[in-house]
Amino acid sequence: MAPTLWTPPSDVRTTTQMGRLATLAEERTGRSFAGYEDLWQWSVDDLDGFWSAVWDFYDIPCSGSRERVLVEPTMPFAHWFPDVRLNYAEAMLRLAGRADGDVVVRARSQSRPDSSVTVAELRDQVARARAGLVAMGVGKGDRVAAYLPNIPEALVLMLATTSLGAIWSACPPEFGVTNVLDRWSQIAPSVVFAVDGYRYRARDIDRRDEVADIANALGLRERTVVIPYLRPRAAVQGIAWADFLPKTGELDFERVPFDHPLWILFSSGTTGPPKPIVHGHGGVTLELHKLQGIQHDLSPADTYFWFTTTGWVMWNLQVSGLLVGAAIVLFDGDPGGHDLGELWKLAADTGVTYFGVSAPFIMQCRKAGVVPGDWGDLSTIREVGSTGAPLPEEGFDWLYEQLGPRIRVNSTSGGTDPCTSFVGGAPLLPVRAGEIAGRQLGCRVEAWDEEGRALIGEVGEMVVTAPMPSMPIGFWGDTTGERYRSAYFEQYPGVWRHGDWITIHPDGHCVINGRSDATLNRGGVRLGTAEFYRVVEDLDGVADSLVVHLDSQDGDAGELVLFVVPARGRTLDDGLEDEIRTVLRTRLSPRHVPDTVHAVPAVPRTLSGKKLEVPVKKILGGAAPGDVADPGALADPRSLDTYAELARAMSGRR
Repeated sequence: MAPTLWTPPSDVRTTTQMGRLATLAEERTGRSFAGYEDLWQWSVDDLDGFWSAVWDFYDIPCSGSRERVLVEPTMPFAHWFPDVRLNYAEAMLRLAGRADGDVVVRARSQSRPDSSVTVAELRDQVARARAGLVAMGVGKGDRVAAYLPNIPEALVLMLATTSLGAIWSACPPEFGVTNVLDRWSQIAPSVVFAVDGYRYRARDIDRRDEVADIANALGLRERTVVIPYLRPRAAVQGIAWADFLPKTGELDFERVPFDHPLWILFSSGTTGPPKPIVHGHGGVTLELHKLQGIQHDLSPADTYFWFTTTGWVMWNLQVSGLLVGAAIVLFDGDPGGHDLGELWKLAADTGVTYFGVSAPFIMQCRKAGVVPGDWGDLSTIREVGSTGAPLPEEGFDWLYEQLGPRIRVNSTSGGTDPCTSFVGGAPLLPVRAGEIAGRQLGCRVEAWDEEGRALIGEVGEMVVTAPMPSMPIGFWGDTTGERYRSAYFEQYPGVWRHGDWITIHPDGHCVINGRSDATLNRGGVRLGTAEFYRVVEDLDGVADSLVVHLDSQDGDAGELVLFVVPARGRTLDDGLEDEIRTVLRTRLSPRHVPDTVHAVPAVPRTLSGKKLEVPVKKILGGAAPGDVADPGALADPRSLDTYAELARAMSGRR
């Protein structure tokens, strides 16, 4: 068993939202919940009772009857709360426990000075933006597209859009024209909001030509509103932000059915064309009250930060901290600035209590010898969230060494698809190095073998065997639902297959072992990629790595290929390759030793930090980079070119 790094305090049942929800559940059911596993079991066995309890716990504003909860329990397209009407923006702007003068949004940008927004100011800005949208003829069901960074204007526009029952969709301005049109041409927006450019590190990135090309391609040249972000005093092509916003506006909310579309999020585009994933008002509002309030224990006493861009689901989750009254911190810029100290300084300056980043960022800080405390007083941080990839034991250890034993580390895994986490931390659960604390309440997550049998203590396909309110209501334009079914329900009919390998231990703690579609099948034995990366990247001489298995056409064992980014001053020829082979053999097994090792300048990653094993495998099999991954989904759009060159060289040797 992995070492325990944090244990819930003795008063956790009375001091946390989860503890108080457990008490409410005991009163309603007459049962006694001795620990988290008992509470989790009830939450997935009695879906009606659990989700009704969450709704009552937060008194989410709505109209209509909540007597009928889950009227169609079959996946896909389970049907929740058919008689309820509500609005996500209304729940967001309620801001219970907050006074008008409380600052609830803090923003730091490398393109302009810091800013803050109070409760009263946020409501006023949303009301004015809402009036501006109405003046442009935007109404229920219309799509509003935003080519915006993570700035307060994006939040304001999202809330104004959704208050009308219109549908929000965003792309960050680092996306190129093709990448944006690949997404928005599928949903036909009626208006576009954009910035004129932005600053990244010390470089000004002009986006005026891209904005014009996007507007022209969508036929919205006269319906594009431009925020002068890079050049605040310059004239803009299109409608100026100042002209769009009226001086006053009425704050009102169109209450819509539970499954009315809220926003359209797009898949990364690394396994095919970006999928337009539609989420509903009710599912997101209910699920994110549970995630942010119950699982993360956020309240009006908290300041919540998660590094993200508007193109990643974490933006939607981050801003939804407002649902439970937490203040949020927005950041637009380079997280690697100041030698990886930029985000730590932000946390110190703004008094962040919940600090969320990607696992690769944590490991990068550890490897670079970053001392977070050098950037300011971080004593306010009580929890560190990690996602985007499995966080190894060494990452947990480093966080506790740097921030002390009082923090709770929450390694979590979910996705754009459910707009939440499937597995993650909980205030009632201990933290163990290298492990995810448990399955989230209301999420019946299991590990299945190929025959659909549940496994405990063994690696299996991660599946969800009962519906969740925030599962997509479908894909935009997929009128038959066939594309949606094939994406998640093809292998196990009626059961959601997420595409990860997972090990669920008897006590509920779990480990994500890597993508199941990137499995390394070595002599009939399945090897997860996560264990490779943990061992290889722990070497001082390796900055990053990626591993794939190339299947054989003639029945032999195939080829295990490892790509590494050597640390500065190191090469494979100076003994690094021997170190890699030795450490894999001794710490894992002889099966883990690669057939070939290649040095590469970069490992291709999505904007959220996920490695692209499957696209690389396809490229090595002869596919063109542009056919296997959307360049706009990559942190470095040129990172796949190296693998195409290697594919040609490797093909010539075969």
